Amino acid sequence: MSKINTQKLNRLPLSNDYVFKRVFAKEGNEGLLKDLLESILDIDINRVIIQNPELIRETKEGKTGVLDIKAEINENTVIDIEIQVENEYNISERSTVYMGKLISNQLNKGDTYSKLKKSILINILNFNYFKRNSYHSIAHMKFEKTKEQKYVDMGYEKEDEIATKDVEVHYIEIPKFIKKNPGTNTKIEQWLWTIVGKEEKVKMAESKNKEVKKAVEVLDEMSMSKEERERYEAIQKYEFNYNTGVRNAREIGIQEGEKRKQVEIIIEMLKNNIDIEQIKKITKLTKEEILKISKNSFLS
Repeated sequence: MSKINTQKLNRLPLSNDYVFKRVFAKEGNEGLLKDLLESILDIDINRVIIQNPELIRETKEGKTGVLDIKAEINENTVIDIEIQVENEYNISERSTVYMGKLISNQLNKGDTYSKLKKSILINILNFNYFKRNSYHSIAHMKFEKTKEQKYVDMGYEKEDEIATKDVEVHYIEIPKFIKKNPGTNTKIEQWLWTIVGKEEKVKMAESKNKEVKKAVEVLDEMSMSKEERERYEAIQKYEFNYNTGVRNAREIGIQEGEKRKQVEIIIEMLKNNIDIEQIKKITKLTKEEILKISKNSFLS
């Protein structure tokens, strides 16, 4: 791959979910994904098969993307990895749904549970979410501490702590990583700085990891492509409009909910023969507004 002069190149952000998938899920880039997964999972990987390399699909609303990456590694583990750009305050619920799909999609009707492979979900978050002093948190299905009234002396010196080793969830919180400000000595540090895009750290990571170097070259070529930039900008526009619409709908819903609650309170006060002047003081509404509510509720 030819070297690109990046001095004035406006590099697309690898922290963007579309760009991330475009770099790591493209056919021929399996080595990049393999190295990234090895850095996160701290294991050796023999083989990576990307199961959903598609990027863009058309919808009635416009262009959008299937932007998580599903892969199989070492023929015994399935993985779903994605970047979350905005905090929608639903990561716990989202992880539950994604893990459920990752498990259930492995089996067809009539298959036995013995065919299930280990399922790993990896969330790379561009925001802080958990009250934990770690930028990389790993969750398993663990047993709660035994309650005294349920204790049975079975002679176990060390009890099992994990209910199953076949379910594993990773949460990488980028702002915590940036706050720690580590070097580039480990693979995960090299890859996370590349995702962050801090230039001096990226250069250090490139010098230590040939897969990081290749990923940056892929990213630079992508950044110089007019077609890729148009796709990136189209998705950015779609996501901005979608998120704005969701926020507006949420705000309207809150306002409508508060209005309904206020009406219910006024109706209850009217039912209890509370003086309208007193209701005015409490609700800050005019007498006409209160009488209108009274009329509409058939209490006048």
